[in-house]
Amino acid sequence: MSNSECEVRCKALTVFERNCRSEDCAADLQLRGKLLLSSVDEKTQYLALGAVKNLSLNISIANLGDDAYDANVSFNVSRELFFINMWQKEEMGISCELLDSDFLKCSVGFPFMRSKSKYEFSVIFDTSHLSGEEDVLSFIVTAQSGNVERPESLHDNTLTLTVPLVHEVDSSIAGVVSPSSFMYGESVDTSNFIQLDDLECHFQRLNVTLQVYNTGPSTLPGSSVSVSFPSRLSPGGAEMFHVQEMVVGQEKGNCSFQKNPTPCIIPQEQENIFHTIFAFFTKSGRKVLDCEKPGVSCLTMHCNLSALAKEESRTIDIYLLLNTEILKKDSSSVIQFMGRAKVKTDPALRVVEIPHGNPEEMTVVFEALHNLEPRGYVVGWIIAISLLVGILIFLLLAVLLWKMGFFRRRYKEIIEAEKNRKENEDSWDWVQKNQ
Repeated sequence: MSNSECEVRCKALTVFERNCRSEDCAADLQLRGKLLLSSVDEKTQYLALGAVKNLSLNISIANLGDDAYDANVSFNVSRELFFINMWQKEEMGISCELLDSDFLKCSVGFPFMRSKSKYEFSVIFDTSHLSGEEDVLSFIVTAQSGNVERPESLHDNTLTLTVPLVHEVDSSIAGVVSPSSFMYGESVDTSNFIQLDDLECHFQRLNVTLQVYNTGPSTLPGSSVSVSFPSRLSPGGAEMFHVQEMVVGQEKGNCSFQKNPTPCIIPQEQENIFHTIFAFFTKSGRKVLDCEKPGVSCLTMHCNLSALAKEESRTIDIYLLLNTEILKKDSSSVIQFMGRAKVKTDPALRVVEIPHGNPEEMTVVFEALHNLEPRGYVVGWIIAISLLVGILIFLLLAVLLWKMGFFRRRYKEIIEAEKNRKENEDSWDWVQKNQ
């Protein structure tokens, strides 16, 4: 090779200086991270769907080995998340790019991450579109570079951050019964009641309307409602209620109940007229029938409701018939029915009720009022017995007075003695005047 050719080739040759502490120039990346939810207490261990609008991953990456070329941190995330931004306290040459809807890559310290250096940054995601189909929201964070990294130091290159997804709801129930009170009794017009085909009983129609609310912040994926009404006046008595129908609004649910096989029962008691009159006069004040009390038999109904979005309500209509023939045999003048309705959530659906929220239970109250008017023949018997008792009392008084000698006094002797006394007084006055 000539000297001129050597000069040309030597000028084109570039010599690189080796700047590594180890033989293989191995990097040693160390990854740390923490998941933070916006506007949520740090003690909260779950992400409430709909309540948390965004979350951030606070990432810390350090290089304990040689300078790491093309160091980067990648994030595998849910497709339901949306990348908002990357935030760093100080400008440190970090940039992020969304390569796919579920893959984010952030370049750290371009073109290389120096040995013994540390970078901290946060990645923010929008969580408002999470459906909640998955039980847990997971983030797989990985740190890597163009350098060789020894196998024993790879254990801290990958980080998995998770948070449970929960439906946080505030469910409540309200209701009303129509009518809230009604009159019953023998003299009440039968047109106020209804009769079923081929049945003698007179029924009072009752319409119960319940509304289940969800004030959020999450969607209530499913719930159940249990309703109970006192169904017997006494533990061994007959069933008073007959459920005609239960309807869930918008057909977004279904209900079940036990049908009364014998809706019309007229209690047959061998009573005489004196027992009837006694029962009328011994009508007590108020009887309260409550399913919360022990020994009270209750009619129970159950409804399953579909998903209930935030600020949405669902209506349940219950159509009942009450057998008034059973009420007539009771000794109370007022019978108060206290029905109970309660909405329940299923923990298996990852539902959590907001603490100190709206009540999930309510009471429906209605009253049956006896008109306190006896039957026509009872009125006649009362008048007749009253006259008979009056005559007996009069005769009894007369006999007592006769026994006491009231009718045996010597009125003639008393009158003559009084006359003699007056004549003596007159003669005494004449003698005094002559003197």
